[in-house]
Amino acid sequence: MSYPGYPPTGYPAFPGYPPAGQESSFPPPAGQYPYPAGFPPMGGGAYPPAPTGGFPGAGGYPAPGGYPAPGGYPGAPPPGGAPSYPGASPGQGFGVPPGGAGFSGYPQPPAQSYGGGPGQIQIPGGFPGGQIPSQYPSGQAPAPYPNQPAAMVQGTQGTIRPAANFDALKDAEVLRKAMKGFGTDEQAIVDVVASRSNDQRQKIKAAFKTMYGKDLIKDLKSELSGNMEELILALFMPPTYYDAWSLRNAMKGAGTQERVLIEILCTRSNQQIRDIVNCYRSEFGRDIEKDIRSDTSGHFERLLVSMCQGNRDENQNVNHQMAQEDAQRLYQAGEGKLGTDESSFNMVLATRSFPQLRATMEAYSRIANRDLLSSIGREFSGNVENGLKTILQCALNRPAFFAERLYYSMRGAGTDDSTLVRIVVTRSEIDLVQVKQTFAQMYQKTLGTMISSDTSGDYRRLLLAIVGQ
Repeated sequence: MSYPGYPPTGYPAFPGYPPAGQESSFPPPAGQYPYPAGFPPMGGGAYPPAPTGGFPGAGGYPAPGGYPAPGGYPGAPPPGGAPSYPGASPGQGFGVPPGGAGFSGYPQPPAQSYGGGPGQIQIPGGFPGGQIPSQYPSGQAPAPYPNQPAAMVQGTQGTIRPAANFDALKDAEVLRKAMKGFGTDEQAIVDVVASRSNDQRQKIKAAFKTMYGKDLIKDLKSELSGNMEELILALFMPPTYYDAWSLRNAMKGAGTQERVLIEILCTRSNQQIRDIVNCYRSEFGRDIEKDIRSDTSGHFERLLVSMCQGNRDENQNVNHQMAQEDAQRLYQAGEGKLGTDESSFNMVLATRSFPQLRATMEAYSRIANRDLLSSIGREFSGNVENGLKTILQCALNRPAFFAERLYYSMRGAGTDDSTLVRIVVTRSEIDLVQVKQTFAQMYQKTLGTMISSDTSGDYRRLLLAIVGQ
């Protein structure tokens, strides 16, 4: 589809992602995992037993050992050590917190400023040769990525902020009353859950168990069902655990949900990926790289394994000579030869910083007289094409990528509720404001309008409350 003013003339830099000052920690209390068996209610399985001693491991993570500077991380934490968090005070991160043992929280990654080089990148208004990628339903091509709204230039913002004058005991009492006796006061649950940050929800969960000797998650599961249950439980999971759980659920059982693997592994920061890898191992007793190798194959497998290393260069300075060399390398590996050298694309897209990739895309368009997204569509297909394009789309405009995913989760017959829930929940404290703005710009309708027409009941009310509609 196209609208006046599209395709845009270029993409401005996208600084401030994730926003400074948005960092938070999510200290789940000991014994809160595993969640009750049966989540998610549709097609999912039970949580595996958690190690003794609380989330995420029996004795907590070992003392922080630190990571080398970006570009030097070997792909796994050194023995006996785990990452410290840039910008955090000493002792914070995956280690033993002062005065106690166990889990010290999942902080958000440090603020990053993605400043691009001079010039603009031309993005095509359609797909090469008129071919529409197979991931889009009903043969409908997505709207081109728009220019970023002016508000996004200053950073990003979630729709959910920590509630002022927060009282975990009072909120726990409200939830208890909402579930006590005959029937359930779903509106009371919505009012509390949608207006508290994830950190505050963890405190409510701990207060509930302290006050009533009962597990809040089990009580919620007994009162709720279907999509509403899935949404509520997702909101009560710490963000890193939710990502790890989503990846595990995408790979277990028959079949693999490749789009979930791409959505998470190709869009998270180095620190987030390292945290996910550690959480996946401690919570599920499995190695995520081994699971990926057993569930995928070929160049798609290699791309995901590269993403699992959490080793992308995060230096925000752009090397324009390198961009020119990379652009030439990619042209010679694809359009400039018979066949495709897939490893060259994997190397560049898996290692270069997002500002560097934007400069490379600009240089590539001058060399090839074609933009890099179009060339990838001509040279690749299937899941590896989707993965490579996701990396470039996030380099250009991350909120636009998630806006597009939300649109196609509701487009056409039926709704992909798991994708809708996952993106609304995971972006709600990061950049959902910008996702909403971009959604309206790309599709000429608001996200809230589309949610209202595709969902119903308490599930709709909670989703709309989260997106701020």
